[in-house]
Formats: sequence, structure tokens, C-alpha cells
Amino acid sequence: MTDSTPADGVGNGEDGDFEDYIPLTDPDLSQAEIEVLARVLTGGGLGDGRMTRAFETAFAAYVGRTHAVAVSSGTMAALLLLKALGVGPGDEVLCSPFGWHQAQHAVALSGATPVLVDIDYWQHTINPEKAAGLVSPATKAILAGNVNGHPAHWDELTALAKAYNLTLIEDSTEAIGSTYKGRMVGTFGAASFFDFSEPGILTAGDGGMIVTDDKDLAHRLRYLRHREVEHRNTVVITRTVPWQARLNPLSAALGLVQLKRLPEIVARRNRVIGWYDAAMASFEGIKPPYRGPGAGTVNPMVYSVHLGTRFTASGRKAIIEDLDGQGIDASDYGQSLHTQQHYQERGATRADCPVCTKTGDRVLALPLHHKVTEDQIAFIVETLKDATVNTGAGAAIY
Repeated sequence: MTDSTPADGVGNGEDGDFEDYIPLTDPDLSQAEIEVLARVLTGGGLGDGRMTRAFETAFAAYVGRTHAVAVSSGTMAALLLLKALGVGPGDEVLCSPFGWHQAQHAVALSGATPVLVDIDYWQHTINPEKAAGLVSPATKAILAGNVNGHPAHWDELTALAKAYNLTLIEDSTEAIGSTYKGRMVGTFGAASFFDFSEPGILTAGDGGMIVTDDKDLAHRLRYLRHREVEHRNTVVITRTVPWQARLNPLSAALGLVQLKRLPEIVARRNRVIGWYDAAMASFEGIKPPYRGPGAGTVNPMVYSVHLGTRFTASGRKAIIEDLDGQGIDASDYGQSLHTQQHYQERGATRADCPVCTKTGDRVLALPLHHKVTEDQIAFIVETLKDATVNTGAGAAIY
């Protein structure tokens, strides 16, 4: 390994342990979160739903939707949404193979067939032109995500859904507060859904939220989510078997406080992103985060860089190991669905989505949270430069 001098407080101690390991993610929690949890735990009535309803109301107002339905996870949000929309066996759903939270698994869980669409090389979101070429008589919906906070091509996807009479669903599990042409993510399609687990910006330990302007859809989602006491003798509602997928009140309380603190949380993260951008400016062969046409505000979960074309998946693995050896937590950006065994057993191959295959092997996620210092950023980037040399690739073209 190429020698490098650790920044202040970073690197190996004399005993070989790290004095200051830099984790990939660290939730931004304050005394306010601690206090609200104490109130919930000592206030009684953990199952009465008051905190969850408050979080739903506040979240709907923040996004700019009429209704919000809190559930246990982002994947469960996608699954219940598909069920409420009548999507299931015999139907096809166009979706991306790429992402961190991989809420696209919900399509398979619903019994529908996920049709994996290749991605945009630069911004890593679903490619509308390739999606159009995969529409079939069985296609029922498009599930498109705002990958790592970057908005998808919503104008083109909206037009495609309208042209083929498809339901457009927005996956915002990796985005909150980002904007596309002046509109906030979460306002596109028939409904949108979010995730509150790490490494998300708004962290509630776990949980998810569905937002929509469709009152009837919101009602169906609530009946699918959980059977309330007042529903037990209602014939229409009891025709639906509930999933027992409600958000627990502790996560709802955390989410409500985090939502109120979101401007502060984002500002602290943006300061770290600025340090990264400045340090990466002279790093030849590494593509820093990209901002595509129409993208206004982009709030990434992690600071992801795109390694040059000379790098391979094994080269990225070696880089991650080098970084870990210097006390830096880094990661790939998930395992693309078309390379996972479940989907390959059902006919998917690496050749199906060549851009995603190329990209998925070379995207590297670096630590991004409020505790990372400017000195640590300098150390991370310098160590990354050394690690790329160690792979033998040197400077590489995007």
C-alpha cells in the first residue's frame, strides 16, 4: 500500500487500532430526538397512533401532497402501493436494476414481473428511451427512482406513462428534499414513497412513507397497512387482509423531529459535500457526483464517485479494502438486481443492462454525515488517490 500521512485524528494508532474510524453513515441526532423518545415511552398508549398521524400530516405538508400513509419500510411501502393499485400476477412493472435500498424487490414480492430497464450512464436513473422499448401488453406500471438523491427524468417518464396508459410510481427511498424543475421529489406520479433507514438523510431507525393526492388510494393503503379497532366490523374493509405493516410510534416520533430539523441536517451535510467537491476537483480519473438537466437541489445519501473505465469490480473491491485498511468505511452502491441470483434464476443476465453492469461495478460510496471534518475529507481523498494507484489503473477515462 502506498504510504500516506493520516489527517488529524485519523489513521492507525500504535496498537494497530483506529483512533478515529470514519463510518460511511452516522445519523444526525440531537437532544430533541432523545427527549421525544422519552415522552413517547413514558406517555403510555404506544399503540394509539397519535404520533404516527402527526408525522403523516407534517410529511404530507412538507412534500406538497394531500395524503401520507406511514408504514414499516420503504419496500413495504412499494409493496402495499402495488397491491392497492391492483398490480400483481400476470402484470409487468418497468423498473431499474440499480439502487441502494432496492425497493424494486417489492415488484417480485407482489407477484408481478419486474422488467429491468437499463439506466442513464451519468445520473444512474432509469433510461426513458429504453423503458419505452420494453413496454408490452402486460405492462401495468413504471417504478422509477431518484437514485442517491438525483431526480429521475420525470418529464420523459410522465409522457411515457401517459402515452401507454401506465401508472407512474416514484421511488424516493434515496431522496428527500431534492427538486426537479422546481418541483420537489415525491410529487411525481400517482404516488411516491420514501424510506427512513440509514443511510438516508431523514433517519427514523426504520420505516417508510407513501404520499399521494388520491384520497381513495390513501384509504386503500390504510386498510392494507393495518386493521384498526374501528375497522373490525366494517364489511367492506374486512374484505381486505391487512399486512400489519404500520410504523411504530418511536420511529414516527424520531421522524417527526428529524423532519423539523431537516434544514439544519441538510446544511451540515452540504458543508461536507463542499469539502468533497473541492478535494475531488484535482482528482483525475474519478467522476464526482453528476447533476443532470432539470435537477435543481440534489440531496445525496452518500458521496458517490464513479471510477474510471479501466477499473473493474475487483479493482473497486481492492480500493474498498485499501480504504478500510486506513480506517475509512466505503462501499459499493448495492448489487444490481440483474446480477442477483433470484433474478438470474428467472432469466436475467448481466448482458440485459450493459450500462448498469458497467456502472454498478464502478460506483463507490464514501462517508457523508455531519461528523466528517474537512481534515478527514482531505485524508479520504488522498487515500483514495493512493488506492487507485495501487490497483495499477492510474488515471482512467470515465
